Amino acid sequence: MTEYYQASVKEVMKELDVPQHGLTDFEVRYRQKRFGYNELKEGKPKSALQVFLEQFQDFLVIILIFAAIISMFLGDFESSSVIIVVIVLNAILGTIQHIKAEKSLNSLKAMAAPISKVLRDGQVIEIPSREVIVGDILILEAGDYISADGRVIESYSLQVNESSLTGESLAIDKTAQKINEPDVSLGDKKNMVFSGSFVTNGRGQAIVTAIGMDTEIGKIASLLDSAKEKKTPLQVSLDQFGKRLALGIIIICLIIFGLDILRGRELIDSFMFAVSLAVAAIPEALSSIVTIVLALGTQNMAKQNAIIRKLPAVESLGSVSIICSDKTGTLTQNKMTVQKVYTGHQFVEHDQLQMTNMLHKKLVDMAVLCNDSVTQEDKQIGDPTELALVNLGHEYQLNEHIVRGLHQRVGEIPFDSTRKLMSTVHRMGNHYVMITKGALDVLLPRIKRIETSNGVSVFTKQHFEKVRQANTDLSNEGLRVLAIAYRDVSLPQIRVEDEKDYTFVGLIAIMDPPREESAPAVADCIQAGIKPIMITGDHKITAAAIAKKIGILKDPSEAIEGIEIEKLSDKELRDKVEQFSVYARVSPEHKIRIVKAWQDKGHVVAMTGDGVNDAPALKQADIGVAMGVTGTEVAKDASSMILTDDNFLTIVKAISNGRSIYANIKNAIKFLLSGNAGAIFVVLYATLLALPVPFLPVHLLFINLLTDSLPAIAIGLEPHNKKLMKEKPRNINEPLLNRKFATQVGLEGLVIGAVTIIAFQLGLSTGDTAVGTTMAFATLCLSRLFHGFNCRSDQSLFKIGLFSNLTVWIAFLVGFVLLNLVLIFGWFEVATLESTQILTIYGLAFVPLIIIQTYKLLFAKEN
Repeated sequence: MTEYYQASVKEVMKELDVPQHGLTDFEVRYRQKRFGYNELKEGKPKSALQVFLEQFQDFLVIILIFAAIISMFLGDFESSSVIIVVIVLNAILGTIQHIKAEKSLNSLKAMAAPISKVLRDGQVIEIPSREVIVGDILILEAGDYISADGRVIESYSLQVNESSLTGESLAIDKTAQKINEPDVSLGDKKNMVFSGSFVTNGRGQAIVTAIGMDTEIGKIASLLDSAKEKKTPLQVSLDQFGKRLALGIIIICLIIFGLDILRGRELIDSFMFAVSLAVAAIPEALSSIVTIVLALGTQNMAKQNAIIRKLPAVESLGSVSIICSDKTGTLTQNKMTVQKVYTGHQFVEHDQLQMTNMLHKKLVDMAVLCNDSVTQEDKQIGDPTELALVNLGHEYQLNEHIVRGLHQRVGEIPFDSTRKLMSTVHRMGNHYVMITKGALDVLLPRIKRIETSNGVSVFTKQHFEKVRQANTDLSNEGLRVLAIAYRDVSLPQIRVEDEKDYTFVGLIAIMDPPREESAPAVADCIQAGIKPIMITGDHKITAAAIAKKIGILKDPSEAIEGIEIEKLSDKELRDKVEQFSVYARVSPEHKIRIVKAWQDKGHVVAMTGDGVNDAPALKQADIGVAMGVTGTEVAKDASSMILTDDNFLTIVKAISNGRSIYANIKNAIKFLLSGNAGAIFVVLYATLLALPVPFLPVHLLFINLLTDSLPAIAIGLEPHNKKLMKEKPRNINEPLLNRKFATQVGLEGLVIGAVTIIAFQLGLSTGDTAVGTTMAFATLCLSRLFHGFNCRSDQSLFKIGLFSNLTVWIAFLVGFVLLNLVLIFGWFEVATLESTQILTIYGLAFVPLIIIQTYKLLFAKEN
């Protein structure tokens, strides 16, 4: 048949074989088998085994596996066993974290599962939305979410908000009349309703024509399956770092292995020496520590209303240089509110009205009377614009139920988009009064009189010009203006022809005001070198007015509309994209192009969205941010982060946390690498001087896994540094192991290596190699524990606070106790030491802390 919107109601019901009283139980069961459930299909989730095996793909982990296998063949079962245990524990940790993230998302989806009202067998019943089937008759009322696509068969002032699908924030008037034009766009199919939208006003019925993946939302959702996710800057940096480190380790190990062979050392001994060096160089716990720090960061961010779906996204937030934000609900309150009124030729702020002034009182009363919206307890039902008028009455203790009870409505002409007017008739004393509200351009030619402070006067040309100018002034502020007028009528029954000969009362200006926290949050962004961008489906004037209020827009020339973007090629848009801060009346395609243009300029882009139409752009962005309150499931699935409060400030807080987490991760990595560098220097020293092996592989594994892991995690929990939001976003192309970072790692490792070499030589001087290796092992271990304090910050401990991070102290004490237990009980192949030797170890291990802290106190710059 033809498209459903082109068919009459009778034809649609015949085509779908739906009786007037709705489907019977038998038909429901039959269609359930035929059409399945009304739900969006998801990609097959990875099994726990798949996730577990993926943990072994890291290049450094592969090297360790080879080292463990070869050690096992050579009979060193203790070392190989420890390496394997460590690798498996890391993999288990990563798997658990992945599964936890999936469970959090599933619980979010369960919370959002809606209910639908349908007509079945002549009875209106409520069912889970997933059980809605093709042919069901949906019962639609104000406040209902629409769970499937359908053809409208009854409409009584039915208005539907389809912003989740089209991006258009204004509600659409729905009709049951068929549409004869072919190739009608989605937004113009006024006799259809779509899954994911919701009813804002009126009531109606619709026959379900599509469910699940066959809906318009399902079609868009299916396109997302082919989209590829990007690696975060940290993932890229760690991948590059891992490959370079692995290559460097292999080269050094081969050189050392070759030198030993040339010197006549046994092949097995030479190989074990090389394995020892490899174990010393590889930070075995690196991936685990990064994962743990990110996971702990997500818990902290969840408390601040930001749920992280993809763990590495925490760090990406710290690189964001562009935030493309929606206007409605994110930067604004998502609640239409009266801002000003104009009456008696005076502008009055909404909170400055006086109910003792008859003009003010009459304007508010009439705005509440010519209105279908109501409040029931804490629930507000109706059109957002009408609710704004009701709430204006609430500001002055005027309850709509009481006001309407005093002046009963006896007649009406509902609003429609053609007339742009709504009229109601009320009994006032012994006569009837018709109140009309609507667009001033339609109402103005019909006005004959005007209410003034001196009574009713003839509406002169001067009055006409003043009212029109007032309307222009309010519109230029981005306000939506409604005019209120009235006339006496003799009968309660009125027709469209009666909408004339009015007495003008006033204008009411409404807007969705900015959130109080939006302006400070935007200022914080700009200070942090982040450019905030507004992308909205709203009109340019309204968007620019809001953007100017909160500091996004400085000059009107920075605003552009979608129709203008349409005329630009991708190259032209890329060249001009930095000129604009506000993009108005945009389509989903425009959003993707805008995001790509900024990315092509080398920026890391965060994009907010709540609708299905936003999902492709959310996936295209480096950080997709979905709205948790108003967001669709498709938008949430396409995102990296979900805001549970739909607030722009939360994004800024998340970015601040992301920067802090990255700084902490980098400090933790520096801690691990500088400690390992110290071990490498000691091994190289022993090789060049043909000395015994200074450490056994099991010693280095003990240090890396048991005494290094806790301090590294503690460094990752360093308190948030507010100064980071005064810096520009970091360059994502800059490698983690840059020259400055490598120099710090090398110098700090050299200091640790020097004291360890001294301990090693003192131990060897006793004539017992075991004592030398034990003193070297203990000094390296303890000096690295002390080094944890150095790596908390680039600043001195006295500037950041010695006790501002107590977890570092706890980690130090745990490591210190473990080391002493090893020395006391002779675990991990250590020799028994005298008390003077143990005190020597303590003294030498403390030296790097003194040297590095002294340098920082004297030369470190303020952040």
